[in-house]
Parts: sequence; C-alpha cells; structure tokens
Amino acid sequence: MTQVHQGVEASLNALRQKIDESLEEMIASRIDSGEVVELSGKVLLAGGKRLRPIMMCLSYQIAGGEDLSKIMPLAMAFEFLHTATLVHDDINDGATHRRGVPTIHETAGLSKAIIAGDWLFVQGYALGGQYNQDIVTNIANCCSSIAVSEFSQIDHIQNLRTSPEDYISIVKGKTAGPFSSGCRSAGVVAKATEEQLDALEEFGVEIGIAYQLVDDLLDLVGDEMMGKPRGCDVLEGKMTLPLIHSLTLSHGKDRERLADIINNFDDSLFDELIDLLTKSDSFNYTKILIRNHFDRALRYLEIFPESSAKSLLQTVAEYSTTRKL
Repeated sequence: MTQVHQGVEASLNALRQKIDESLEEMIASRIDSGEVVELSGKVLLAGGKRLRPIMMCLSYQIAGGEDLSKIMPLAMAFEFLHTATLVHDDINDGATHRRGVPTIHETAGLSKAIIAGDWLFVQGYALGGQYNQDIVTNIANCCSSIAVSEFSQIDHIQNLRTSPEDYISIVKGKTAGPFSSGCRSAGVVAKATEEQLDALEEFGVEIGIAYQLVDDLLDLVGDEMMGKPRGCDVLEGKMTLPLIHSLTLSHGKDRERLADIINNFDDSLFDELIDLLTKSDSFNYTKILIRNHFDRALRYLEIFPESSAKSLLQTVAEYSTTRKL
C-alpha cells in the first residue's frame, strides 16, 4: 500500500471513528430507557460501513464547511433513519441476521422489533429537527419516498413484467434517496450555493443507484463473507436488474426456464440461474451501468475546487461502486 493510500485510509478511518463515537455516546445517553434502547443500539452499533454519514461529512467539507460538530448530528440522524429501515426490512424479508448479529425480531419477537424500528426513526427525526426547515422537509420527503418505494417493491415481488423503469423508480426512492438527501442536506449546513446543492443531490442519486446495482450483483456473485447467503434477493422474490435484463433478452425455452426458476427458486437452482444470466450477458450489462452511474456522479463534483475532502469523497464513491466485485 502506497503512502497516499495509507493516508486516505487513515483519514477515512478517523472520520468513521468520530461517527461511531458519536453514535455510541447517543445510545449511552439513552440506555436508562431500557430494552428498546439496548436492542436498537445493538443493531446500530454492530458495525456497518457508515457510508452515508461519511459522505455527508465530506459533502459538508467540499461545500466549504469547516466545523464537523455542526454536521455530526445530521449525519447521525441519517444513520439512525437508515438503521430503522433495516430493522423493518429484516421483518419483511424474514432475515435472521444483520451485520453479523441476530435480527431483533429473531431475538425479541416481531412486536418489539417493530417498536425498535419506530424508536430509531424517532431518534433520527429528533436529531434532524435541530436544523432548519429546508433540512427537516428534505428528511421528511426522503422518508416518505422510502415508504412509497417499499410499497412498490412489495407490489413487484416475483412480477416478471417489472421493467427497468420500475426498478430505477424503486431504487431512487429506497436506496438513492438517502444518499441524495443526505449529501444535499450537508451542503445546506455548509451554506452551499444552489448550483452546488443540486450537484451534491445528483451526485448522491448516481452513487445510490450504482450502490444498489452492486448489491444486486453481490447477491448473485458474492460470497458468504458478505454476511448473507447467496441468492437471498431471488429467494425473497425481488426483481433485481440482472433478472429484469435477462428476462427481457431471453426468448423461448430459456425465458420460460428463467421465469420458472424465479417463481420457484431454491439453492439447488442457483447454478442454472447463473448460467442463464451469463448467457444473456446480464452481469456485464449491470457492470457497465454501475460504471456509467459512477462516472456521472464524479462529473457532478467537478464544480467543487480541489481539496482533500473532495479526493476522499471520490474514494468513498469508488469503494461504494466496486466493493468485492
């Protein structure tokens, strides 16, 4: 590892540590509230890449912000809100583990898991509520879009007619929205210009889409080091882009077989599924899209002057779109 890479990694680790310490202090200050804080805190503090709060801190800095203490409560707000969605997602998906620890509904039951997710949402809103009305509205719109997209994703479970446009609409609300809203909100705190705010927002959209596309691929080509078995998305009936692309390009018996595998998936069909996706070149197609969204994201950062924060944000963006591929 070169000295430059070591310096970048050290800077990002230091920032991640600041975020983790702030989250730990927040949970510790509320631990007297009992089991709901204990259960929620275990999920919140169980690791995670902290990509959203890190990107928010760096967005704040490239827009001219200098005092990280001014952005930290907002960065934490988005991490609380993100974790709340994970708790509720795990309930919907029937997941047994998250970030290497048992999910709340597995250890404490469905009712307590729902309430823990609600508690995390409330804490996120309380932290975000320290800021001005533009930011509060931004957070509210982001969370509303997540809910709308969740409903849409449920309606598209095992729906073989799901189009790429349907997919992108869901991803923009569910995955890209928090990236986009977080980066723009960070710019508001830094008193960025309207042009800079729009650039940060679009940067977040593009990285968020690319991030989800990487997740789609990792579900199919990843390994158990990811912390979940392969093919989870297919087993849950989620129509990810590689499946949608392959259904669009496949014909005759291949398409019939692919549809049958999607509708009746289990692990014994995994290798056959991979063969069909490879035959339609759906993996390469998805990789090309990831690169396109990444390139567009970096172009949105061109209006900002060169700085160490900008270099770090570009590095985080690259990691978000290339991890383990």
